[in-house]
Amino acid sequence: MAAKDIFHDAVKHALKKGGWTITHDPFFLSFGGVNMYVDLGAERIIAADRGDEKIAVEVKSFVGPSATTEFNFALGQFLKYQLALEEEHPERVLYLAVPVDAEREFFRLELPRRLIERYNVRLLIYDPEEEVIVKWQT
Repeated sequence: MAAKDIFHDAVKHALKKGGWTITHDPFFLSFGGVNMYVDLGAERIIAADRGDEKIAVEVKSFVGPSATTEFNFALGQFLKYQLALEEEHPERVLYLAVPVDAEREFFRLELPRRLIERYNVRLLIYDPEEEVIVKWQT
């Protein structure tokens, strides 16, 4: 199992503050002969007549020396997890959690923005200091 991202607990607390119940930490997937661990699984009841929402969240910090390198790795993970979830847990929606600073400084650049659009990467933008979700970008 991979090590937790440095902001793992901040995102976990932010989800709890937002009314989510953490169901998996980490969320185990096995697909195509490969075992994988998405950082978090969560769910929340929307309303009695609508059931519940289920998500999986891959947490990234983007604190390393190269945002491009971290993005390359994160996008590859996201696409791998997305395929596995579609096949094994189609009720669960995958999000890539990124800190608000990275979203402002890197994710608004043309290349990352276009890749996110092309591959339908859902972003969960969080504030690691306040431990809150700033925006859900679908």
